[in-house]
Amino acid sequence: MTGTHPWTVAVLGPGGVGGLLAALLARAGHRVICLAGEETAGTLRRDGIRVLSSAFGDFTAHVEADTELREPVDVCLVAVKHTALAAALERVPPAALGGGLVVPLLNGVEHPALLRRRYRPEQVAPGVIRVESTRVAPGVIEHGSPFAEVDLAGATVDRGRLDALAEVLTAAGVGARVRDDEAAALWAKMGFLAPMALLTTRYGLTVGGVRAERREELLAVVEETAAVSGAAGGPADTAAVLARYDSFPADTKSSMQRDAEAGRPLELDAIGGALLRAAERHGVAVPVAARLVAELGGGTGR
Repeated sequence: MTGTHPWTVAVLGPGGVGGLLAALLARAGHRVICLAGEETAGTLRRDGIRVLSSAFGDFTAHVEADTELREPVDVCLVAVKHTALAAALERVPPAALGGGLVVPLLNGVEHPALLRRRYRPEQVAPGVIRVESTRVAPGVIEHGSPFAEVDLAGATVDRGRLDALAEVLTAAGVGARVRDDEAAALWAKMGFLAPMALLTTRYGLTVGGVRAERREELLAVVEETAAVSGAAGGPADTAAVLARYDSFPADTKSSMQRDAEAGRPLELDAIGGALLRAAERHGVAVPVAARLVAELGGGTGR
């Protein structure tokens, strides 16, 4: 595989993130196979994916779609919610995947181990994506952020394959880079995501509301998460995380908060649960995060 020839790309979960990537890659000339339920797959086969984006323009990309992967691909992008991961992976049988890469773009830090038990370790290359993108209807994606950026890693994957994938993504419009340290890449996102997800969802507040009304708790959870991250081999720069929070638009909501508002299952275990398990492994006290996870797990509202 090289970044200069068309790839065959499977996208498991053509929602806000997966749908945007599928459309951009198809527009760039790659063969894209979206994997979803029969109704969604039928819509995508008939209508393609419509993207509404100030950054990428408004366009429709034609893709293939199926309920299950039936042939080898160069890469399979996994863009489902963690709550749906186990069931969704049934759409990607290891035998059908062949030697293709598996690139999960999921929240949390524990999913690479699960994927390496299902597929060969040298195929699994975890990624971290920074983007605001929402599926407003099957096959219709609203991309709101002025960027879409991916960090690729993979302690068990050949570096040349990662470089080639980064080249493909970048040429399609997604800023991509390869990180040398997988743990650092995953925890860099977790360090920002966990406090935001827990606090916005627990209190039903936007980022601006958390900054104004729950600043003390924000500081505490950022410090706790940074301590766990540092112990796990990730960054531990609390000032940098707080600066990112303070730079975000005040009306920003976390994806977990949006799931709660819509009555969908929460990625509480993948984010909050994983944080608490890592804290226990490394002997780091996280009393505020533990309380928030407990309250959210018990259905406590604002």
